[in-house]
Amino acid sequence: MAIDYKNPKLIIETRKIEPGSISWRSPSNLAIIKYWGKHGNQLPRNPSISFTLDKAYTETTLEYAPKTGVDQGIELEFLFDGQPNEAFGGKVRKFLESITDIFPFLRQLKLSIRSANSFPHSSGIASSASSMSALALCLCTLEDELFNDLDDDVAFRQKASFVARLGSGSACRSIYPGLAVWGEMGEIHGSSDLYAIPYKDEVHETFLTYQDAILIVSKGEKSVSSRAGHALMDNNPYAESRYQQARQRLHGLLMAMRTGDVDVFGQILEAEALTLHALMMASNYILVKPNTLTLIDKVQAFRKETGHPLYFSLDAGPNLHLLYPGRIKQVVENFIDDQLVQYCENGQWIADEAGEGPLQL
Repeated sequence: MAIDYKNPKLIIETRKIEPGSISWRSPSNLAIIKYWGKHGNQLPRNPSISFTLDKAYTETTLEYAPKTGVDQGIELEFLFDGQPNEAFGGKVRKFLESITDIFPFLRQLKLSIRSANSFPHSSGIASSASSMSALALCLCTLEDELFNDLDDDVAFRQKASFVARLGSGSACRSIYPGLAVWGEMGEIHGSSDLYAIPYKDEVHETFLTYQDAILIVSKGEKSVSSRAGHALMDNNPYAESRYQQARQRLHGLLMAMRTGDVDVFGQILEAEALTLHALMMASNYILVKPNTLTLIDKVQAFRKETGHPLYFSLDAGPNLHLLYPGRIKQVVENFIDDQLVQYCENGQWIADEAGEGPLQL
């Protein structure tokens, strides 16, 4: 179903507007079935499903005041971790300019955006997902404050997801708690390429308390950004078979999640992580590090020795995500402390889990 949020009527009378501020905390998410490759205006080549996380998040504050001049451009001050950041600020300004047909009132306001992460940015923990979802939530809240037109929570989140997608594809999934699906798929009612939807139907209780230990192999910025990586899929010789494979795997994953089969879930999880990085290698770049591979070896050996359903995933970076049911949390954390932290940069790792979604502060 086509949706068009362009609305030239969203214009304010600036003399009636008081300065104000809006703050949201929005988490990152970890894709189980990966989205890699896009077309059109941030549309996915295949559907994806993710866990919305809890501890890995961005906090964004949007301050606004009426403009005094007649300039029709975006007036923006941007701070990241309390400091001006021209690179990030430029991206945010470009994004805001691209959505003035959705939020025309942005041209009438002086904007100040302050953003901070609870985790290292640009290192492969989907910082664009948390940051763009937080910003989209701030913008939709601002619209609702000015026009009182988004008081229905379902409509509010759908629009926020749509807007977040335009800034970063995976950001559209961070709008929802637990599991979220993005991309049209026949067997998931209401699924769409334009926005994500929450996925709760027939999910076994095991997956509602899933844990995600994020092992920080490297805090450094990636050599190839996700945006550039998606573009390289256009010439990837394996692209078409990959998109078909993702649909097949999503079908198998949904079956495993209905029945509570943590091993089939884990096998698909790992296959997707390795496929993602194989696609990158086929595009002539490598983001995993030697310690990433060492950790994978150790996790697979641990699983073989103990029988515990501990499986790994990777996003577009070198840092390893370990996913497992909450019932083995202590065993896994002991294993990480005893055998894995030595392969993490400065011994850093984040004990995360499937979370409750964004929070207005």
